[in-house]
Amino acid sequence: MDIQALAETAQALVADGKGVLAADESLSTIEKRFRRIDLPSTPDNRQAYREMLFTAPGVGEYISGVILFDETIRQSSRDGVPFPELLRQQGIIPGIKVDTGAKPLALFEGEKITEGLDGLRDRLLEYRGMGARFTKWRAVISIGEGLPTATCLASNAEALARFAALSQECGLVPIVEPEVLMDGDHAMEHCAEVTTRTLATVFPRLLQHRVAFDGMLLKPNMVVPGAESPQEAHADDVARMTLHVLRQTVPAAVPGIVFLSGGQHDEWATRHLQAMNAIGGAPWELSFSFARALQMPALLAWGGKEENVRKAQQAFLHRARMNSLARNGRYVPEQERKAA
Repeated sequence: MDIQALAETAQALVADGKGVLAADESLSTIEKRFRRIDLPSTPDNRQAYREMLFTAPGVGEYISGVILFDETIRQSSRDGVPFPELLRQQGIIPGIKVDTGAKPLALFEGEKITEGLDGLRDRLLEYRGMGARFTKWRAVISIGEGLPTATCLASNAEALARFAALSQECGLVPIVEPEVLMDGDHAMEHCAEVTTRTLATVFPRLLQHRVAFDGMLLKPNMVVPGAESPQEAHADDVARMTLHVLRQTVPAAVPGIVFLSGGQHDEWATRHLQAMNAIGGAPWELSFSFARALQMPALLAWGGKEENVRKAQQAFLHRARMNSLARNGRYVPEQERKAA
């Protein structure tokens, strides 16, 4: 394992002004998104959509890496260029989601365990041969009455640690994603408590599996109220509480934190990222790894029509630029209006 090479890739993924595009939606998820534009989720339509995003002019100015799905890493542009190579031509590092999804945790109603460890070493070596240089594994943690349980947290932490160790062994930077879901009516203080418990379980397990912290990235949720909560949270409150949780649990050796948006409205995810970077003083780079919050405006502008590709790319580049500004603490909401 070349720790120096892993550390250099991790640093490149959180380079100044850049973040990661999560384009690793499962087939069921991309089908739901395509329904918004009445478009069948066929391989050809998925390929056209991804190519529209990956060929946006100058996207490498804002995006450092793209997380691909198994189907996507095997696809090519209409000109026959494999997507990993197409991304490299834009100065973007290709990555790959390697878990096989969250399944019900046996005998623990309402909780899930992420699967995909069987055969993972061989898959990692295949993906590396296809051009991937980093990986991602997502665990999902639900908040509810009596949830999450210690068993759920420990089981998912063990899976995350084994994934991360295998990734580093194969020369790939792991993005560790323990997501505390927004589902529910809980207050942000409850989200903070669960997120603290989650991360305080994950990092000791990573250490036990000899994962090099300087050759990995963390992809956590922001500390926000539940989606059905009546609580209103100011961006500064989200930023302060999120940073407080991270300072209690995340080693300074981790190069960067690439936040997930987790169902937040795209502009609010940007505002929260801006507020954290405006506070400053964190030992890690604070960046983004958004999916829907980067893609949705582009998807709606595209509508599955070739004549809308340029308009959709402009919408995508706008969101990428807004998050690039927030990444450096230079975003203000008025910039949204100016662009419109």
